[in-house]
Amino acid sequence: MTSKPPAIGIHAANLRRFFGSVPAVVDVSLDAPSGAITGLIGPNGSGKTTLLLMLAGLLSPDAGQATVGGYDIVGQPREARAVTGWMPDAFGTWDALTCAEILTFYGRAYGLSQAVAKQRGNVLLNTVYLAEYSNTQARVLSRGQKQRLGLARALVHDPQVLLLDEPASGLDPRSRIELRDLLRGFAAAGKTVLLSSHVLSELDEIVDQAVFLSAGRNVDQAVATAAMVTRGWRIGALEPGALTNFLDAQHVPWQAGVGDEVNVQLPSGDVASRLLRDLVTAGVDVHTFAPTSGRLEQAYLALNEERR
Repeated sequence: MTSKPPAIGIHAANLRRFFGSVPAVVDVSLDAPSGAITGLIGPNGSGKTTLLLMLAGLLSPDAGQATVGGYDIVGQPREARAVTGWMPDAFGTWDALTCAEILTFYGRAYGLSQAVAKQRGNVLLNTVYLAEYSNTQARVLSRGQKQRLGLARALVHDPQVLLLDEPASGLDPRSRIELRDLLRGFAAAGKTVLLSSHVLSELDEIVDQAVFLSAGRNVDQAVATAAMVTRGWRIGALEPGALTNFLDAQHVPWQAGVGDEVNVQLPSGDVASRLLRDLVTAGVDVHTFAPTSGRLEQAYLALNEERR
């Protein structure tokens, strides 16, 4: 009788880690499902990296429990690490080695044969757009190129769970778009992706859900979820009076914005789409219809307000 493969994903309950008397992570809980990208969001010093290090098996929790890819990070550390790809915020490797040598070495460390590790490395260098640097020493790579090499290193053993700490740091706009597309592809393939950032604009178009941390603790997820759904929108028209008359007639509350624009709060993207359609149908010449801020930024601001 064969055993059932472990469920893929991340589950953490009441994880805690202190450095001496200083709390870094205090009773943090989260769930990151397979087939989705989960953002770990908070300011510098909120405990994001410490939490990721625990999930990656590089730091032992003082209390709490967690499973990664179905394996307990304390009771089954080797199994958990075998299904986990870890990308720290700084590359950190032997600069004298070439990109191909680095990926081959890490493939061998994960138990791949020399031939398979080399082949896997070549495939990944193409995936992260570094094929032309295959035989180039890591020391000459730019910050952004090292980030992409770090991602390839995290993927060398084809993990089911990806833990990425500030993966977009140092990337130019084109590379950020490529990273977004890569991560969306991993999620579509059923992998679990958990990534951290304090730059919300980097995550707004990537994540499917978000976990917010502040001072090492979870913050109210209900408020975050509501704020990510309900968004502010700014609307401008060639004839501002026609716009405000329409909104009043439709009982849509509005506030004056910048210039001739008005701001409205709408409960979902579907409602925003219908409002824009109705405005155009009614003959209102709309020249601007856009969110007032990113959904994650709005959620984070709402959480801060909630904690005051």
